Amino acid sequence: MNSNMDRRVFLKATGTIAVAGIAGLGPRVLAAEAGPGAPNAEKIGWKLGCQAYTFNRFTFYEAVDKNRSLGLRWIEAYPGQKLSAEQADVEFGPKMSPEIRKTVKAKLADSDVTLINFGVVGLSSNEAESRTIFEFAKDMGIQTIVSEPPLDAFDLIEKLCEQYQINVALHNHPEPSRYWNPDTVLTATKGRGNRIGACADTGHWMRSGINPLDAVRKLEKRIISFHLKDLNKYGHKDAHDVPWGTGQAGLKAVLAEVCRQGFQGVFSIEYEHNWLNSLPEITESVAFFDKTAAELKAKS
Repeated sequence: MNSNMDRRVFLKATGTIAVAGIAGLGPRVLAAEAGPGAPNAEKIGWKLGCQAYTFNRFTFYEAVDKNRSLGLRWIEAYPGQKLSAEQADVEFGPKMSPEIRKTVKAKLADSDVTLINFGVVGLSSNEAESRTIFEFAKDMGIQTIVSEPPLDAFDLIEKLCEQYQINVALHNHPEPSRYWNPDTVLTATKGRGNRIGACADTGHWMRSGINPLDAVRKLEKRIISFHLKDLNKYGHKDAHDVPWGTGQAGLKAVLAEVCRQGFQGVFSIEYEHNWLNSLPEITESVAFFDKTAAELKAKS
C-alpha cells in the first residue's frame, strides 16, 4: 500500500469490499420517529454522528435517513457517494452544481441533520485544487475537512484554514499510510494554528498496533475530531468493527481521557462491518457512548 492510500483502496486490500448496489432504507424517518440519540454526550459538548461511509452501499440521502433514525443530528460526508436513488448519476462532492447543492441543503434541513465534516478528501500544495475543496466546504457549512495531505502543503493549508475559518483534521489510515503514527501528526502540526489537528481513527490505530489510549494522550489539544471504532482484534489488519465497548479498544478509558482533556467536538461513527445491516450494532454503540458520557458527567 502506498502512503497516499484512501479508504477504498484500504478496504479492497483487506478484503472487506463487497458487492454494492443494494436497495435503500425506505421512507425518510421523521424526527419524531428517531431513536434517542446521545443527549448525555451533548451535555458535555460531544457531537455524535455517522461518517456516511458507514452506509457506502447506500446513497447519501439514505445515509442521512439512517443517521437520523438513530436520533443523531450530525453527519460526516465523504467524496464520491451516490447522492440519491433519483440522482444516481450525481456524486457527493465539489462537482455538485449550485442547484444540486441547494437540494442537499434542503434534505439536511428537512431531516434536522447538520453536515459538519467532509473527508477523507485530498488536499495538496496546488492552491487552485485545494481552494476548490475549501470553497465547497464553506458553501455547504462544513466545519472540518478530513484529509491526509503531503507535508509540503501545510503552509497553503494553514492559510486557507484561516481565510475560510475551516479546520483540517489529519486522518490516520493504517501503516504505512502517511499519518498512521501519531508522532507524524505531531510533527506536521508543530507550530501550526489550532485549526490544524488530528482526526483520530481509533480502529486504524489498532490495526497499526498503536494503543488508542496512548495515542489520544499523546495528541492532547491537537484532536479536532474522531472516527471512533472498536475492533474485535488488536494489531491485525483484518480486524473488524464490533459494537463499542465489546472489542479491544478500551473505549471507556479512551472516552474518560478525552473528557479529562476537555475535548468538545465531533465523534463520527465509521462502522465498517455488516455493511447491509449495521444499524443494530450501531444502535448498541450509540447507547454505550451516551451511557459512558452520562457516567463521566456524573463524576465531573
